[in-house]
Amino acid sequence: MSRIVTHEAKGPLEIKPSDKSTWVCRCGISKNQPFCDGSHKKTLDEGEDKIYKYNSDGTRVET
Repeated sequence: MSRIVTHEAKGPLEIKPSDKSTWVCRCGISKNQPFCDGSHKKTLDEGEDKIYKYNSDGTRVET
């Protein structure tokens, strides 16, 4: 299923259990959902006035 993920988060959410940190994806493009795999780094150069779609292989298309 294709989807456009709309939100303002630009990085992962850290959850701190008692023994170690866990990072939860908020960018919507991690291949290891619900956990962060660092894919949000691809979004750092996005223009705020543009809309992007990320394909299942991680490639970005400006819409």
